[in-house]
Amino acid sequence: MVGLTPAQDRVYRFVKGYIDQHGHAPSYEEIRTNLGFKSLNAVSKHLKQIEDRGYLRIPWKNRKRAMEVVSLQIGGGSVPFLGIVAAGTPIEPVEVHESIEVPDNFLGKGANFALLVKGDSMIDDGIRDGDILIVTRQPQAENGQTVVALVNGESTVKKFYRLGKEIELRPANEMMKPIRAAADEVEVVGVVMGLLRNYRQRSRS
Repeated sequence: MVGLTPAQDRVYRFVKGYIDQHGHAPSYEEIRTNLGFKSLNAVSKHLKQIEDRGYLRIPWKNRKRAMEVVSLQIGGGSVPFLGIVAAGTPIEPVEVHESIEVPDNFLGKGANFALLVKGDSMIDDGIRDGDILIVTRQPQAENGQTVVALVNGESTVKKFYRLGKEIELRPANEMMKPIRAAADEVEVVGVVMGLLRNYRQRSRS
């Protein structure tokens, strides 16, 4: 089966966790609210893409809770948890000596690590305050990738764009402005590969 994108994987895991806890699938509105999507159309698009890749079955299209998950066959691995990264204005990086278990399909080639998100500048990409990002360490990124970067030594998570001799780090929140700096003032630490969230604490009673 074709692999899921990070956004599709978040939707799949939320649906699976919700079914495990409640015995039935979440509504489209519950998916939208919990994952921070702007519209139900965005939810429908992701669900259709997940179904096309064979990880989800929607047998009755006119019944919003008629979803069945197909289990992912994945292992797991342990990565170091390195503290907090800002999804807002940059903050000082904080390192803590812990580790966290993550699915293998979240891990890129090379060294991987986890960071706790603080702020909501990436909320339109489904990255929310309190989420845990899984990052593959690498010094370069392609335009449009979500990266963890240091700007004059302060960490942030944003979309990466190289514009000549400058780097623009764009938020996924229309209320916030991008960070623009000379290329030698920006250090790409790694590219975001996945996201973990404790859905059980956020579920509605």
